[in-house]
Amino acid sequence: MPVLPRAAAPLLTQALGAMRVVVVTGPRQAGKSTFVEHHPALKGLPYFSLDEASILRRARENPPAFVRSETRMIIDEVQREPDLILAIKSVVDRQRPALRGQFVLTGSANLLLMKRVGDSLAGRAYYLRLWPMTRREQLGLGGAGIWGSFFEEAVPRWLDLVRAEKTPSASWQTSSAKGGFPEVALNDGGLDAADRTLWFDGYITTYLERDLRDLAAVADLGDFQRLMKAAALRIGNLLNQSELGRDVQLPAMTVHRYLNLLETSYQIVRLEPYAVNRTKRLIKTPKLYWNDSGLALHLAHGGAEGAPTGAHFENFVLCDLLAWRDTLVPQPEITYWRTSSGHEVDFVIESKNRLVGVEVKAAKQPGMRDISGLRTFLAEHPKQALGGVVVHGGDESYWLDDRIVAVPWWRVM
Repeated sequence: MPVLPRAAAPLLTQALGAMRVVVVTGPRQAGKSTFVEHHPALKGLPYFSLDEASILRRARENPPAFVRSETRMIIDEVQREPDLILAIKSVVDRQRPALRGQFVLTGSANLLLMKRVGDSLAGRAYYLRLWPMTRREQLGLGGAGIWGSFFEEAVPRWLDLVRAEKTPSASWQTSSAKGGFPEVALNDGGLDAADRTLWFDGYITTYLERDLRDLAAVADLGDFQRLMKAAALRIGNLLNQSELGRDVQLPAMTVHRYLNLLETSYQIVRLEPYAVNRTKRLIKTPKLYWNDSGLALHLAHGGAEGAPTGAHFENFVLCDLLAWRDTLVPQPEITYWRTSSGHEVDFVIESKNRLVGVEVKAAKQPGMRDISGLRTFLAEHPKQALGGVVVHGGDESYWLDDRIVAVPWWRVM
């Protein structure tokens, strides 16, 4: 499999020059190990993977001795031995002068949310999230979507900006089903439907039987897997934990705990609502998405290859937005907007107190009826909102309103 450039590479370079510890986190199989092993600034560094039983045993038997064994080191899957974090803190605090990039850690869980982690390494570490590969990363372009350009260019130039993009056209259905995990997406153009089914089955089994057990004790893996499927069936919907509990016949507290575990291990994404002090009442419940549209599709269909829906397309676009967001400092905010009267915008990007609304439509030629939410949003935020972008499944780019442009998904992603 080729080693392709990742959008987060420049940020990793910056973090290595500024911080003593860099923690690269994200979903299992997103490419974290390959990312750090092949980064130019890290080539030749001693590499220790806690997936290897002998190395994990050494780390558990004597964490302080383990982290002092090399001046600089990469530790892969560090969440498997949380006691290493306190040992690393002790080493970097005693290091004089401070050594930038002394420890590079990777983990398939959000260490900041793990109860067993004794310290956040505040002031010592930078946390970099790596998501499954974006389409532009899969094409070898080492980037995410051109979302930042909508803030850099004047609105009247948005149409020219989009039309100037030369990325090849593609089917959103095929791309959404494939997702962004490197093993699925990059194997000679991506695995076929049958092979994807096998790979995703293995991914879920490994997650349930090992990764999840590293995080917490789960009494019934069958209950947990049923909740995973129920969550995958609700992508893009408001997160109603009571409804989820009724569907899978689990107590509310169990549902709450299981969702937290899924979030801690970067399986689900809770998208928060955009909210400012406005006269209209806004919905304040988060929306539920998955870390990868292909995995969500597999879970929803119980292991069979199903047809992607508009919700999977929406999830696919969000994954690109998250990957783009997490390459920037300071990070833009990605939220959604919905009022109790039914007006809605799928995604709101906020950067430096300016807003761009993004609506996702699977249709090939969205029209005026598809932008009522965007028009209301722009009217509600006349000073902050620059304009709106309708990402659609067709091939044409055109204006829908004074500040709303319709763009093919493959031109912006």
